[in-house]
Amino acid sequence: MNEQTNMANKPPQQIEIKASDEQLHGKYANMMQVIHTKEEFVMDFVNLAPPHGILTSRIIVHPAHAKRVAQALMENVKRYEDQFGVIEVGINPQQNFGFRTE
Repeated sequence: MNEQTNMANKPPQQIEIKASDEQLHGKYANMMQVIHTKEEFVMDFVNLAPPHGILTSRIIVHPAHAKRVAQALMENVKRYEDQFGVIEVGINPQQNFGFRTE
């Protein structure tokens, strides 16, 4: 029996994920900026309140995982719209955003 057949017969492994209370509260973001290189996608989540914005989280993932994230989001948007109706898309801001370090 080869390794792939052996793995297909095993039940999926349960993984326990630990999170602090602060992490479970989440972070609010009303803007996201994406940049990428050949090796990774960088997603910056920002709480924008003009004239300022605060970086709330930076997530860096492999391109294959970025594609899985995009597919999961689209699946969930469809489920949401099936249940609650079409999500209206607002106008994108026409400003340039940039980071400065303190």
